[in-house]
Amino acid sequence: MSFPVRAITLDLDDTLWPFAPIGARIEQALDAFLREHSPRTADMFPVDRMRELRERVFADNAHLTHDLSALRQLTIQQALRDSGGDVGLVDAAFDVFYAERNRVEYYPDSLAALERIAARVPVAGLTNGNADLERVGIGHLFAFNLGAREHGAAKPDAGIFHAACSRLGCEHGDVLHVGDHIEMDVAGAARAGLRSCWINREGRRWEHPELRPDLEFDTLTALADWLDTVPTLADRS
Repeated sequence: MSFPVRAITLDLDDTLWPFAPIGARIEQALDAFLREHSPRTADMFPVDRMRELRERVFADNAHLTHDLSALRQLTIQQALRDSGGDVGLVDAAFDVFYAERNRVEYYPDSLAALERIAARVPVAGLTNGNADLERVGIGHLFAFNLGAREHGAAKPDAGIFHAACSRLGCEHGDVLHVGDHIEMDVAGAARAGLRSCWINREGRRWEHPELRPDLEFDTLTALADWLDTVPTLADRS
């Protein structure tokens, strides 16, 4: 399929880098911090129990599903309180979490492909996560990063897609949203009136009954190659 693209909105976690290794490192780093600064908390909430607590806090605070940082802070606060620890450690513990959260390992193709894509069209991050692109080191490749926390609602809510299009100065149909998640990224973008590209690195089957992505690739390199063949705003300059 070929169509003109004026801008791209791009998911981050599991599109540019896998999140699972980050999540595992976060758990270990937070556990090490607590063992040093609040041993009672670490004993009461080892990694597996801290994970259970996090899931419970997330479920009990559904109104904050768009704000993963706030949910993480609430989890740490709850663990400290339940164990008789010093809740004043919340900020320092969150800093440990956030430093690890922004230490990413890219998919082998993604950084070079992102550089190619950003040279062709404006790229905006569009994420339900809480990565800081400046701390990650790729902020210069993005026009901006719009997170669910900043917007007040998470994908697949149409509003976050529309807000990104507005900031890009583009009509909805002129923007291509790129991401790995079938519902959050592909279906969400399509229902919001954007073009959609599914990055399907694991060869999953498409099982959404009423819609399909405009594009499907197994790497970002393939998207960059496709983008080289279609009209963009830069071509009209």
